Amino acid sequence: MADLFDSAAGQVPDAGPRPLADRMRPKRLSDVIGQDRVLGPEAPLGVMLASGSLGSLVFWGPPGVGKTTIARLLADETELHFIQISAIFTGMAELRRVFEEARLRRSNGKGTLLFVDEIHRFNKAQQDGFLPHMEDGTILLVGATTENPSFELNAALLSRAQVLVLERLDLAHLERLAQRAEKELGRALPLDGAAREALLEMADGDGRALLNLIEQVAAWKVEGKLDTDALSARLMKRAAKYDKGGDAHYNLISALHKSVRGSDPDAALYWFARMLEGGEDPRYLARRITRMAVEDIGLADPQAQAHCLQAWETYERLGSPEGELALAQALTYLALAPKSNAGYMAYKAARKEAKRTGSEPPPKHILNAPTKLMKEQGYGMDYAYDHDAEDGFSGQNYFPEGLKRPVLYQPVERGFERELKRRLDYFVKLRSRRG
Repeated sequence: MADLFDSAAGQVPDAGPRPLADRMRPKRLSDVIGQDRVLGPEAPLGVMLASGSLGSLVFWGPPGVGKTTIARLLADETELHFIQISAIFTGMAELRRVFEEARLRRSNGKGTLLFVDEIHRFNKAQQDGFLPHMEDGTILLVGATTENPSFELNAALLSRAQVLVLERLDLAHLERLAQRAEKELGRALPLDGAAREALLEMADGDGRALLNLIEQVAAWKVEGKLDTDALSARLMKRAAKYDKGGDAHYNLISALHKSVRGSDPDAALYWFARMLEGGEDPRYLARRITRMAVEDIGLADPQAQAHCLQAWETYERLGSPEGELALAQALTYLALAPKSNAGYMAYKAARKEAKRTGSEPPPKHILNAPTKLMKEQGYGMDYAYDHDAEDGFSGQNYFPEGLKRPVLYQPVERGFERELKRRLDYFVKLRSRRG
């Protein structure tokens, strides 16, 4: 059973047909495309290898950027035995067998680099199982994950491994990969310039996906060069990488929210469309858009919240895809609305002040006195009825006795809050004048 976890396990014999992506797997770390920030001479892995002090690692990045390849090459560079497992298919019994084999190998003077694909899929107990073997040098762990390690991996495991971020490949990297593939195939792709660029964009930053697409295109029997329309007719565009419960979800909603806050309607609509294309629930977007109106616009434009609620209701009545237009229009309105978080900040400050002084009673003069005893205790005494005061403002204190009056709401000089600030300043002057 040991060969199930051996470095050669699962590989197609050299005598048989091998996919282009497998044939083009880099033989040296210097051949890896697009990861100079990790592999360069002054980058983390470059420094580790130069100093001969390679430690346990977690590679975090999207699919098809070289996580498995780099792990294999690290084993070659350090003369460690390479074992690859997947957290999806490996249970505790298999893990124990891997650790035992690594221990025997170590006793014979050979180290083990254990590469764990999709390591975030292991539960806490399974992740904890790696710790003693990492600490005593039985294994050098290299994990790979497409999810944020901060959320998906145990703190204990993260404290024993360095997280390295691998980037998606840009168009220049993909073009270099395409040129290598053409050299391997011994012929150029039958595509004109625009179609070639469209093919690179179809890969969506995934090198392995690009090689699979190139292999399909290279097998076609065509005369001349295909244009973009002909390519699109023969190939389906890859679905965008979007996990509604994962990193992409949170990254894109963050981009959407910050685009609105930054008053950029074009960027806001782009991220909104990206989320819809990824299959996001429009109701979730309606809720988040409404939150943006409350948090980032507030009373600078009191109509913003109403626009969002009306758009949400319109979506519920029309459904998709027609109702999504109402959400897009509300989003555009928010992006162009005057911005203020004064109400949001005032609310947070009030919660903080309430937590600090949570046992202080209201001043007696604003308490009702329905009984004789309460009147004798001073409840309601000297209360000034504001409607009877000049300007409808008595200027009385409404905070607990002895509490220094805090300033919580500080409106900005934008939109409707400019008017509210004028009113607030007026009441501050009256309050000061009336003591």
